Amino acid sequence: MPGLGGGTAVSGPVRIGVLGCADIARRRMLPAMAASPEVTLAAVASRDAARARRTAQDFGCAAVHGYEALLRRDDIDAVYLPLPAALHAEWAGAALDAGKHVLAEKPLTTRAASTRELVARAGRAGLALMENVMFVHHAQHAAVRALLDDGALGELRAFQAAFAVPRRPDGDIRLDPALGGGALWDTGVYPVRAALHLLNEPLSVAGAVLARGRGDQVDTSGTALLRTAGGVAVQLSFGLDHSYRSAYEIWGSQGRLTVEPAFTPPAGHAPRIVLQRQGGTEEFVLDPDDQVRHTVEAFAAAVRSGAPADPACVEQADLLDAIREAAAGGPRGGARHG
Repeated sequence: MPGLGGGTAVSGPVRIGVLGCADIARRRMLPAMAASPEVTLAAVASRDAARARRTAQDFGCAAVHGYEALLRRDDIDAVYLPLPAALHAEWAGAALDAGKHVLAEKPLTTRAASTRELVARAGRAGLALMENVMFVHHAQHAAVRALLDDGALGELRAFQAAFAVPRRPDGDIRLDPALGGGALWDTGVYPVRAALHLLNEPLSVAGAVLARGRGDQVDTSGTALLRTAGGVAVQLSFGLDHSYRSAYEIWGSQGRLTVEPAFTPPAGHAPRIVLQRQGGTEEFVLDPDDQVRHTVEAFAAAVRSGAPADPACVEQADLLDAIREAAAGGPRGGARHG
């Protein structure tokens, strides 16, 4: 799609247009946007005009038939992309070319090279580009990092994280290889990003396994073994055909810390951090927190400030590529810096 102009400064609420009417948009992001004073939900687009009208009626915004038509509107500062992963690179690029800031569902793209290219393009245009990894905005992980910084576990030895969900019905986009389906792209992003977010060290891939269920065309389960430059062992598990699990554990020379649920807690959930040390077990119960609302606020702040994309987005993309290569028996790599 040809460029339609550069981005402009935004001082008031960020006017957002939505490309697509996916389930996550209708259940979580659109309600948060409609409730936030930091943004204005301006329009929703779909290739199905009737679906766009139904969604727009629910949230009191304009309905647009077709994604290109939404990008041509001059009453939109930014777009949110809840499209299938395989379409992110195309439509995030089109939005940037149209001078719009972009919030895209994870993964930002399904290839590290494409992610790096989009990040560079947004930087050149002075546009915000943010990957919608919501859990990093939840207060419980800041509390965990504070405990680590205070030496609660001593020297770190191991990190384990798991995110898996029950199987979706046949025909779900998560099971469609043409749309970027598969466990690594869908649920694997969470433990990979958790390791980057909490360990705050470069990671490399030592080995990985991706497996398909009977009759599936995409990976429905996976495990990856990584390591930090400082020698911390990292084991990550993920899946699309499991009983639900959302947790991580950090093990050190003086203790062990666990968080569950870790990645998609409801806004009313009071998080618990369990710290086990030789002297006994401590349980830290935190106030409920709304990571969806914080994500919307963080995106609005990035739009107003012109903040560059989070480098962890590219590091994560490199690791996802390296995990897939390792599982296929190819060369192994990790997060690149600089």
